[in-house]
Amino acid sequence: MLRGYEDQVKGLLDRMTTAEKLGQLQQLTWTGDTGPGGGQTAHIEAAARAGVLGSVLNIHGAAHTNALQRMAVEESRLGIPLLFGLDVIHGFWTTFPIPLAQAASFDPEVARRDAEVSAAETRSNGVRWTFSPMMDVTHEPRWGRIAEGSGEDPYVNAAFAVAKIEGYQGAADGGQLADPDRIAACAKHFVAYGGAEGGRDYNTVDVSEQRLRNHYLPPFKAAVDAGAATMMAAFNTVSGVPAHGNAHTMNAILKEEWAFDGFVVSDYTGVEELIAHGFAEDGADAARLAFNAGLDMEMVSTHVTDHGERLLAEGLISESRIDDAVSRILRLKFALGLFENPYADESAEIADPTPAAREAARAAGARSMVLLKNDAGILPLERTAASIAVVGPLADSTDLHGTWAGPGGYQLPSVSIVDAVRTAAPDARVTHAGDDIAAVVAAAREAEVTVVVVGETPALSGEAAVRSDIDLPSGQEELIAAVAATGKPYAVVLLNGRPLTIGGWLDAAPAVLEAWHPGIEAGHAVADVLFGTVNPGGKLPVSFPRAVGQIPVYYNHENTGRPARVPGADPKFVSKYLDLDETPQLPFGHGLSYTTFTTGAPELRRCEITRDELTAGETVEVTVTVTNTGDRAGDEVVQLYIHDVAASIAQPVRRLRGFERVALEPGASTTVRFRLGGEDLGFWTNDTTGTYVVEPGRVDVYAGTSSTARACATLRVL
Repeated sequence: MLRGYEDQVKGLLDRMTTAEKLGQLQQLTWTGDTGPGGGQTAHIEAAARAGVLGSVLNIHGAAHTNALQRMAVEESRLGIPLLFGLDVIHGFWTTFPIPLAQAASFDPEVARRDAEVSAAETRSNGVRWTFSPMMDVTHEPRWGRIAEGSGEDPYVNAAFAVAKIEGYQGAADGGQLADPDRIAACAKHFVAYGGAEGGRDYNTVDVSEQRLRNHYLPPFKAAVDAGAATMMAAFNTVSGVPAHGNAHTMNAILKEEWAFDGFVVSDYTGVEELIAHGFAEDGADAARLAFNAGLDMEMVSTHVTDHGERLLAEGLISESRIDDAVSRILRLKFALGLFENPYADESAEIADPTPAAREAARAAGARSMVLLKNDAGILPLERTAASIAVVGPLADSTDLHGTWAGPGGYQLPSVSIVDAVRTAAPDARVTHAGDDIAAVVAAAREAEVTVVVVGETPALSGEAAVRSDIDLPSGQEELIAAVAATGKPYAVVLLNGRPLTIGGWLDAAPAVLEAWHPGIEAGHAVADVLFGTVNPGGKLPVSFPRAVGQIPVYYNHENTGRPARVPGADPKFVSKYLDLDETPQLPFGHGLSYTTFTTGAPELRRCEITRDELTAGETVEVTVTVTNTGDRAGDEVVQLYIHDVAASIAQPVRRLRGFERVALEPGASTTVRFRLGGEDLGFWTNDTTGTYVVEPGRVDVYAGTSSTARACATLRVL
């Protein structure tokens, strides 16, 4: 991606001392820490002046970054500029919905627009590098960081990661990185972080090679192909080897097999943590192991720079490895235009969300919402209603940005739902009550309809926010039950950063809208959907379990030798629970609308294809007809799944291989077209050197509007 700067890089390398080279491999943190460890401000300034520092994180603002940059550029011997990084996960000033919510849109353009707005705001504030996107596929809703990714499916994670990277960086060749509205992306966390046992953050991950390659790696390969400038190592072990010291993943797969020419940065103190893992004896050992395994830049802990010269002198690391790592970092600095333009234009700094940015965030919020249930047509609400009660502990919250919300999340309020309802229905008497049940019941009895706003605060999801119980927080189910007991119409709005176990009250609730954490324009986005300005069209990017004891539960599971639902099978000796249905409460891909749709069976233009044709790039076209059978314009997401019926490695009962969100007027139809090629119909084996196979046999092709689709066509690979 970043080839073309070899002469400039070599010219610098030839002039650099070993200390200056090692300095480029170091990232230190400004005040405002994002994890364990102290601020390194004084050390940063001294290192910048001495030319022995490569990067700084957690500093922003054009004046602040410029002041520090001048120390590096104007006072150090070689004047190599610093690279400033920041966690801009779903917005800088303008917070968009959390990434899990964006995935629910099943529209990667939502992620692209987030990245474009974020890049412009971030770059104007002197920051050229974001630690995003996160593409950790996970089956674990207890894990707080599920909020930061795109859910349980590799295909969805890949599609949204690519859109985010393109929105941040532009073209895959890196040619737009120096543009004034672009920043470098960082694909994270490499790799298998989402498989943490028990959902406990930073915990052990033990995976087979085929599961690693078929499930966890595909989004990262897509990110590399999209030109991701950097990669971040994960906190977890991968089959016993910590990711920060894993030569198989970083060297063999990422750098050799995939020819990744960006650089790999550690996560916060990740090199230091090799000692706690029991992988390294001390700091020098940690530096040796991480650096030789393919890590290029160390974040916050300082073992590579502290021990690098001694390790080099003792032959434990090589000069060529140092030069390779430094070259990777310098290439990105050249591509970003830092040598020609190291300073931010203070007169052009974006200091607040623009109206256009707010409108984009509002549209993204509404587009990401999922209508889970709508019995008796409670929704959309009538703007002509005389009275509306908006109740619940989150009804008046102005902290709906979601986890890792950037500077805007800490400094700017999000729009509350009760305020937005008042704006949307100016002639209605809108009453509000919080979590006092008596007040809530009184408000509901006096209103024509009640909106019950419940869920998690942003602090309950995200990094280090693991929950062993993912029911609604204490008292909220009782509040819903009290509103239901009034006998008056009501709808529930869920605000959350993960799937919740909602079976205790879902059946009784007439209408439920999954709104996630929608960002700075949260209230307006919710009101747009509640009142029908936007017809909800989102789908669940992750299964909702019936109970915590059922976790992990996910659509792309294997069948087992005794599947639970086979006609004629012994009902006892099958893979099931004694006390719970084994299926999810709400399946992957589920989502309703204020209108109705029908989808036809998938049709194949050819029913047979040879492996040679697939290897040569031939594809099979699949067409699906979808019709809006209701009386409102709306969106439907057509989803395409495959099942390899018999394979040398047991395959999932469904694998998503395509989706398209289409907008249709009442009575209108359209034909959605998908193509299936070798990359869709094959799989990776357990060969650690990387073997991808397309085997002969029957492949069932399913199409519909969720992972439970039954309409099927048969393809045979010869």
